[in-house]
Amino acid sequence: MRGQDGKQASMLVLMNPEARIPQDHPLRKIRKLIDPIYQNLSPVFDRMYSDLGRPSIPPERLLSASLLMALYSIKSERLFCEQLEYNLLFRWFLGMDAVEPSFDHSTFSANRERLMEHEVAARFFEEVVSAARQQDLMSDDHFTVDGSLIESWASIKSFRPKGSKDKNDRPGSSAPGEPEVDFKREKLSNATHESTTDPECRLARKSSGQGALLSFSVHALSENRNGLLVDFRVGEANGTIERELALAMVEENLPGRKRITLGADKGYNTRDFVEGCRALEVTPHVSHRKRRHGGSAIDGRTSRHAGYEISQQKRKLVEQIFGWLKTVALLRKTRFIGIARTQFWVYLVGGAYNLLRMSRLLAEPG
Repeated sequence: MRGQDGKQASMLVLMNPEARIPQDHPLRKIRKLIDPIYQNLSPVFDRMYSDLGRPSIPPERLLSASLLMALYSIKSERLFCEQLEYNLLFRWFLGMDAVEPSFDHSTFSANRERLMEHEVAARFFEEVVSAARQQDLMSDDHFTVDGSLIESWASIKSFRPKGSKDKNDRPGSSAPGEPEVDFKREKLSNATHESTTDPECRLARKSSGQGALLSFSVHALSENRNGLLVDFRVGEANGTIERELALAMVEENLPGRKRITLGADKGYNTRDFVEGCRALEVTPHVSHRKRRHGGSAIDGRTSRHAGYEISQQKRKLVEQIFGWLKTVALLRKTRFIGIARTQFWVYLVGGAYNLLRMSRLLAEPG
């Protein structure tokens, strides 16, 4: 018998959001992982707020909302708050009931400075990494480092000569705020130009076959057992930042407990990086460079071992991390101005990746 498509009648329903979420939903596993993390961060949250005044939106909700934005490819905080009005799954994950009013998107920007001041994103990421180690999901001996570029929020039209005050000072400019740029006639260089929108971004390109864009560099240190992030940082896009941040991440996160291996692509095959690794008691398993590029900084004493080939295979796991972060978490382009705010978001997105990966690993049988 055909059902009738009648008008929806108004109704009053008593409903428990917990009962509407499937027991095998992935967010259930992630929520179990982050609950103890929030408990560990509770003393930090207490120091962030005064004992007087009106209660604020719990910082736990803001962090959980950021995780949802990364996991569900939500483009903006405004769009997330719109979905929070009717998305029962999101409300359940944030610990909200079905009738509780949603918060405004301005809550994120109003609280971001406070969260950044107390380094909440960095602490959250550290707690996620610590939880992975406690679950024995991370290798203690074998790691990989790699870097990539993310496009800045600034337009290429904002890249103007340093010290220029007139926003429309390019040849052929017409409409205010929309200068016409003749890139064939004007030479753009980081030495002579900077973005008026975001002075911290730099004109860069990842390879010779790509066009240059105003960008930041992002750098991942991952372990080789399950491809989990150990550290994730943002830096200025220049020719040496990859190797400098790689050594800094290794020194801060893997301090000389025992000799470890560090896989990397041929971009890290330089004398200074290899010598820096060996000074830290790290065996550099970097890819060989062809002789026409100046030869390789490592020789057969390193590459003849079977562990070198394994590191070269395992280091490709980091490409999966960047792939997920740029496509699912929408990190191909930052939504913030400046390195500090971008780093804040990068830590949260990196934590989301680790939590998702950990939930799947812990669900796998024995």
